[in-house]
Amino acid sequence: MSSAAFSNLPAADALAVGERELAFMRRALAEAEAAAGRGDTIVAVAHNERETGSDPTAHAEILALRRAAAALGSWRLNEADLFVTMEPCPMCAGALVNARIRRLYFGCDDPKAGAVRTLYNLVEDARLNHRVEVVPGVLAAEGASLLRAFFSRLRQPQPTPPKES
Repeated sequence: MSSAAFSNLPAADALAVGERELAFMRRALAEAEAAAGRGDTIVAVAHNERETGSDPTAHAEILALRRAAAALGSWRLNEADLFVTMEPCPMCAGALVNARIRRLYFGCDDPKAGAVRTLYNLVEDARLNHRVEVVPGVLAAEGASLLRAFFSRLRQPQPTPPKES
C-alpha cells in the first residue's frame, strides 16, 4: 500500500524539505490511511488500487500520474513534484522517468522492490533520457508505521459470516 500526491507549484528550493514539502507528504500519508476503508478517485491524489480494481498496474504512483496528466492536459509532467509514502517499484520508477517528473519526495525505503535507491536507481540513471531529483526519507517513520499497521490488519483472520438457515 502506497499513496501519492502531486504538486505543480514552483519549487521553493531544490531538494529542500520545508513546511511545503511536509504538507504534501502529510497529504500522501492521509490518503494512505484513508485508503484502507474507502473507495477511489481524487484528482492527482491516489492510493494503491490493485485489489479493488483487479489491476496489477494500479499502483498509487501510476494512478497519480494518470490523474495529474489528465488534469494538466499533458503527459509531460516536468514541472510536477510527486510525494509518495514509500519508495517506488521498478514499474513506477520507469513511469516517473517517462512522465518527466521534476522531483520525487518519498517516505520509507522499500527493501523488497525499491527502484529509486534500495535495489535499483532507475530515476537517476544517466543512460535514460530524463532524471528525477530524489528526496528520500521525508516523514519516513510515520510512513513506515502506517504501512506496518496496514499489513498487520491484512494478516488478521477475517471473521466468517454466519451460514443462513
